[in-house]
Amino acid sequence: MTYKSLLTVMTETQTAPAALAQMVALAESQDAHAEALCLGVDRSQTGYYYAGANALIVQETLSRANAEAQELLNFANDYLGKSGVRWSAEHGVAQIADIGRHVAHRARFSDLVVLPHPYGKDRGAEAEPIIEAAMFEGHCPVLVVPDDVEPLSVPRNIMIGWNESVEAMCAIRHALPFLKKAELVRIVVIDPPRHGPDRSDPGGMLSQMLARHGVKCEIDVLSKSMTRVSDILNRHASDTESDLIVMGAYGHSRFREAILGGATRNMLEQSTVPVFLAH
Repeated sequence: MTYKSLLTVMTETQTAPAALAQMVALAESQDAHAEALCLGVDRSQTGYYYAGANALIVQETLSRANAEAQELLNFANDYLGKSGVRWSAEHGVAQIADIGRHVAHRARFSDLVVLPHPYGKDRGAEAEPIIEAAMFEGHCPVLVVPDDVEPLSVPRNIMIGWNESVEAMCAIRHALPFLKKAELVRIVVIDPPRHGPDRSDPGGMLSQMLARHGVKCEIDVLSKSMTRVSDILNRHASDTESDLIVMGAYGHSRFREAILGGATRNMLEQSTVPVFLAH
């Protein structure tokens, strides 16, 4: 099993190179097709302008969004045209409140969506909804790539954040093409429950399942020595020189994650290696 249809969504030229480079690297190693969706974002909210201004505002914002979309398309054509992989790119304009529909439609027909970090400098408000739309409405796994890491062709040392959740298992199944080619996969369990069917062997059944796929696994049981799970995962990824983290996304509601924070949000804010997410 390999990923044959790769997609990235571009809304900013400043954040596009990392995702494009990662998508090209995967397209080369997986013999896949790389696709770029270049969206100019209409950020206007016409209901908030004084009477008579709406037509002018709409025309101006649409013209700007079209220009941005064309600039993004030119950038993608230039980058992918030099890559040597099979590729395609197209552009369009989407209102910020409706961008998820466009992303979900394309993600639904992709094997993997490659996207830049949604938080940090030069990130628009649409970056986080794009990731969520790909996972929730498009039902596609997402690979989130930091700006300053070398593109991964074949991840060699992979870390799984395992908490026995449905989301984590979904991510693991989607990540099997990576896991099967890895030299080592670490199943990381943080403070396993003292009562339950797997209390004497945390991560054991998952390790057995992956071993049947030919995956070489180790189980790392960690104590919750830091307040946030994401901090523990990031530190362990650094300590073990992992080059990919696989984890389930949004175990709580997205509203709760946005207001109170959560492992997914914190991981996307702080990770220094690519993170593979699915829900």
